[in-house]
Amino acid sequence: MNRSKIVAIITGAISILLAIAYLILVQLLDFRGEMQPAPVSQLSVVSYQGAGSREQGAV
Repeated sequence: MNRSKIVAIITGAISILLAIAYLILVQLLDFRGEMQPAPVSQLSVVSYQGAGSREQGAV
């Protein structure tokens, strides 16, 4: 075999390994279950506290 064929085979093998690793990663992330959003009540409390502290610092 000449050099170009060896490089092509190695490149193809790396590509296949990366594709398999990506599929495994996606399956693992999907296996964790459905993501749940943060409660809205806690988000509003954090945003109000953050806005108040900035206004006090500016005064």
